[in-house]
Amino acid sequence: MVEPGRCTSFAFHVDPEHELADRVGMAMVRLNKMHAQVTHQMAKQGMDKSAFVLLATLSGLGECRSSALAEAVLSDPSTISRQVAGLVKDGLVERRADPADGRASVLAVTEAGRELILTRRRQRNEAIEQVFADWVDEDFKGFADLFERFVQDYERVIPALFLNNRGTGPRAEGED
Repeated sequence: MVEPGRCTSFAFHVDPEHELADRVGMAMVRLNKMHAQVTHQMAKQGMDKSAFVLLATLSGLGECRSSALAEAVLSDPSTISRQVAGLVKDGLVERRADPADGRASVLAVTEAGRELILTRRRQRNEAIEQVFADWVDEDFKGFADLFERFVQDYERVIPALFLNNRGTGPRAEGED
């Protein structure tokens, strides 16, 4: 019998040929759980994760139209419009007249938005450096190189798998 509020663990047999992929996938599940906790704490401090992703993406793109921002984050323009409205209200983003077409507007990160991005990036970097504090520099560098390579390949391969309907639903990433 399972105690109320406790989850049971099921042992799944993994074919030996998929063992390494399963190890990486399960590590990603654990990483995603930790990321969800951090995201929850950020939300308590007044910053929604999706809004921060928009802010950081806009910062990287520079001034652009809302439609370009939506395309960059692979989201619906109406969703982006609502999220941008909150960023504008919070003084992190401003709308400016589009120099190419005065009837349209472009979005730009404000000084307060840039400061927030820099603060969050510094906090993130300090936390990551703490994780690697006991690693030798060569291992840290090697991990960073391989992790960047993994993410680049993941970004290339995974969307194609889901666009071809090979996933099994919204929770197809192997989450338990």
